[in-house]
Amino acid sequence: MNKKSRDLGLQNTSFITPHGLDANEHYTTALELAKITDYALENKKFAQIVNTKTTSININGNNKTISNTNELLGNLNGVDGVKTGFTNNAGRCLVTSTTRNNHQIICVVLGADTKKIRTKDSTKLIEYAFSNYEYINTKDMINNEFKDWCSKNKVKINKGKNIIPNINMDEISISEVPIKKNDINSVQVQISANTNFEAPIEENTIIGKIELKLRDEVLLDTNIRIQNKIDKKDTLTYFIELLTGYTKYMQENCKLYLQN
Repeated sequence: MNKKSRDLGLQNTSFITPHGLDANEHYTTALELAKITDYALENKKFAQIVNTKTTSININGNNKTISNTNELLGNLNGVDGVKTGFTNNAGRCLVTSTTRNNHQIICVVLGADTKKIRTKDSTKLIEYAFSNYEYINTKDMINNEFKDWCSKNKVKINKGKNIIPNINMDEISISEVPIKKNDINSVQVQISANTNFEAPIEENTIIGKIELKLRDEVLLDTNIRIQNKIDKKDTLTYFIELLTGYTKYMQENCKLYLQN
């Protein structure tokens, strides 16, 4: 478990006991519990289990019905998991997954004095999130801004055999992000990139970055690259260009002379 937590990039989680009961150096945070839950829900069997209200099992030939202890499951719109908990140190805890209109949130309440309080606090947080946040299409915003930038900015490659670079951006990993409704008009796309280079240029050279920002906070970013390799002109290339230019000059002047 500790190795997995490190793999998930968790900095404030430490497992000591396999059952989760209180112990020194056994701890986590609300944020990291949410990250663990997000990862666990990718497992379809796990997601199915935590979304099951009741089920029947057989113990030594005897049928027994067991019920999920998550009091919000089946009682609050969209709740589809996940886990209740209690220890003397942690208090009453509830991790809740809720999905509405194909958008999912994970709510974590720790340290409640009673089950009633954790239920009330969880419900308030869930309803607040769905009422006050709205998803924006990050791919459309970034793609439109990138196309506009490309139409207004020309990347120049000096001393290159091929002076026409193939400019593109990396794949956008997140297609939507939730933004507080009052902040949507403050979300902006910022592009910072160099436009003047000297050959040679290696394939997939990063020349800049696109950032989706909410004021000073970077919500996500991606790189701008020159995708094609551009070699530097050699002596032969300069000679051919000189000869081509001279030939074109002579043809134009001879044509002018003949017309006169």
